[in-house]
Amino acid sequence: LNNLMQRSTLSIIGNKVVLNIRERMCETAEEMLASDKFRLILDHCLNNLRSKNSPLLEFFGGCTADEDCVNDLVKTLSLLVKYESNLVPHIFDKSRIFLKDLGKLAGFVEYLYDYWRHFDRFIINDSEGDRLDKRPYRTFNETIEQLTHLIRTVYRHIQENITGSHPAVYRQVPAGAEMAVISLPKDIAYSGEKYKKLNSVPVIRQMLIYPPLVIQQPMNTRTGHFKKINKNPVDLIDLKPGEWICYPAKVGKLLIMVYFHQDFFELGFSMCNLFQLADDSDLEKKPDALFLYGVPGSAIDGLAKYSTVFYDDEENEIFVGAIPDRAEFGYFGYLKKMVLTLHNSIVMKAGRMPFHGAMVKILLQGDKEATILMMGDTGAGKSETLEAFRVLADKYIRELTIIADDMGSIDLDPNGYPIGYGTEIGAFLRLDDLQPGYAFGHLDRSIIMNPSQVNARIVFPVTNFETIIAGHKIDYILYANNYEEIDTEHPVIEKFTSAEWALDIFSEGAVMSKGTTTTTGLVHSYFANIFGPPEYKDLHDKIAAKYFASFFKNNVFVGQMRTRLGIPGYESNGPKEAAMELLRIIGVTI
Repeated sequence: LNNLMQRSTLSIIGNKVVLNIRERMCETAEEMLASDKFRLILDHCLNNLRSKNSPLLEFFGGCTADEDCVNDLVKTLSLLVKYESNLVPHIFDKSRIFLKDLGKLAGFVEYLYDYWRHFDRFIINDSEGDRLDKRPYRTFNETIEQLTHLIRTVYRHIQENITGSHPAVYRQVPAGAEMAVISLPKDIAYSGEKYKKLNSVPVIRQMLIYPPLVIQQPMNTRTGHFKKINKNPVDLIDLKPGEWICYPAKVGKLLIMVYFHQDFFELGFSMCNLFQLADDSDLEKKPDALFLYGVPGSAIDGLAKYSTVFYDDEENEIFVGAIPDRAEFGYFGYLKKMVLTLHNSIVMKAGRMPFHGAMVKILLQGDKEATILMMGDTGAGKSETLEAFRVLADKYIRELTIIADDMGSIDLDPNGYPIGYGTEIGAFLRLDDLQPGYAFGHLDRSIIMNPSQVNARIVFPVTNFETIIAGHKIDYILYANNYEEIDTEHPVIEKFTSAEWALDIFSEGAVMSKGTTTTTGLVHSYFANIFGPPEYKDLHDKIAAKYFASFFKNNVFVGQMRTRLGIPGYESNGPKEAAMELLRIIGVTI
């Protein structure tokens, strides 16, 4: 909604507005209202009202709302920025028709303002040749802040001049964009000529968001598995660089280039709350993997049962993930889990063990500390038990540090002791499973997805990158069992006495499904981790046998924790009691 030189564009894609800025932005109301960007939004709004035969259009009077009529409306609105409504007809005679019923005109202006704001709004600052990434705060200030202020000011001046009164309460809503990025082309050090075409896609260098953001994803659950295929998706696609952007993600110690199509911009940009954005020195190295999210057409259909696929390019030593651009794949879980599938596959090929779980370091009173790894499938109660630790923190815990919220890897140090690493700086959590009030405490940094639906989600930062890659000695490894009741034979926390017993439970991966995917009831998945290990089962079997032997050799506490999250009525108390029992085992007097 601004006036830029010709090389800037505004696109409406579904419920998104994407503003590509390559040169200066407008600075005055006249420039803004005279711009083709404003006209595009105005026409879109009028077409919407026409389709509903809305009474809001009655302010046009006898005018047919054709192009000439709309031109007259734009000129009238431009004059209303400066002059009160009774003066405007003396300056521009054709404005009289719109000013006959000031109530109806004010209603339309209010609707137009809200119509613009109902879009998810993104600004992409193209930094090519201008190096805006070297002065990001100034760039963001001169784009988003200026646009927000200008739109809000124009709206207020027009309304005040129509109604002749001032609001008693001014609400400083974000009227410009909700997310902005600075991007520029980068010559990424891919080996293999086929990958060079990706270098025409701009790479994000900085981001700015206005949280809390509320995003409506096309879908709110994930279906199927991520399958390894024997064809390289890069060979199969025809990429239009102007429709794509790249988020270079640091996933643990790996660099994964995530290319996403404009259809999925709101999901791709939300990665800033989950994965660390790579810096310039990272981009000088060869990436470990790349992911194409939003492949057009049917290019990758039929390669596997589900079109969520990845390929191991052994010749060029890079993994390639791909997901189609259809609405059924418009869920943040697809984006996050494919990135983690690529991470896990690379980790296994290097001989390390990936895990699906949460890892936390707890510092207790008296300088006692413990690093705890809770492994289990989606909805098993890992994040909820972490949540219970947070609630107990004030009383018993001096410091709680999250190392991994959902996925990570285990390595063995030179002495054979297990060391844990994380992958993400953020968490992607079910709102329903959080303690009342916890989400509200993080609203100032959050992106909220589909809040009115089942499996409503929140994405927010929970740790820093240095912590997840530092490497932490693991003291407790627990399988999160969410489906068994507690009795004398089934304690809250049960210690395993052998690697064989532990491997049986961990490899079975049983969980009572919580509705975060399209599965329901008691389900099993290999090591509670469908994200890579099933595609490398023989390799993972060897790695798991070696690592579980090392856990017992080094006297790591290995057991299962009954969270009861899948049993109705225990959604809150189950994880809380599990957390309390774990603190007792560590040595806290409760």
